[in-house]
Amino acid sequence: VFSSITSVLNMSIFKDQFVLEDLIQEIKMKSTALSFGPLQSNGHISVQGSFPAIELLRDFLLLKAKSLSEEDKREESKSHQRPRRRLQQHRLTSGTSNVVRDANGEKQMVVLDTDVYHYMKCFFPSALLVNDDVVISDVTGNDTTTLYIGSAGRRADAQRVLRVKEKIENQSIKLHNTLRKERIFFEEYTRKEKERYKWMCEYLKPHYPSILIIPHETHIDVIGSSSEVFQFTKELRS
Repeated sequence: VFSSITSVLNMSIFKDQFVLEDLIQEIKMKSTALSFGPLQSNGHISVQGSFPAIELLRDFLLLKAKSLSEEDKREESKSHQRPRRRLQQHRLTSGTSNVVRDANGEKQMVVLDTDVYHYMKCFFPSALLVNDDVVISDVTGNDTTTLYIGSAGRRADAQRVLRVKEKIENQSIKLHNTLRKERIFFEEYTRKEKERYKWMCEYLKPHYPSILIIPHETHIDVIGSSSEVFQFTKELRS
């Protein structure tokens, strides 16, 4: 049994979007159970700690990378004429801070995997439940969903907004570690075959109460624990 492991992170992939020293500082604040070595000139940094703590750090960095990818797509769709340098500067501003500002004041920002967000809304709504003095808005993309958490009419203090943010982040990490998605395509199926799949999903759903089914025009997404998704899709295809 390994009580501690050491891993080397290659942070150079973030160098165009973040000041690496600032990003490392943010990671250290979130991952207090880990020990970090010095940041090398090539962007590598050693991390030591328990395997679960290393896994949580990995998930945090994956979400960070996915949020940058989604940000790129949104920016490119707005204007293909902007010079690349300006685009990177915008990413630097929005990516290094978890706080955004608009006409209603400061808001905390949380980036979630979209599948995790849908599952959380369906099965863990309490994680997104807030009092009248806190408001949550969302912007959902194909891969990631960005939540903006702020005070309603400036009545909530900053600590309360932060607690809501931390509750959502903690729940999303737990789900990210346990959920699996299976995508069943039926683009080439006849209309009758598609209807059969949809009917079978409705028929099987009561037997798998923890499964989330998201129907689309060309496919069906099945989200849940690995064992339940495996059994569900096995019965669906039989």
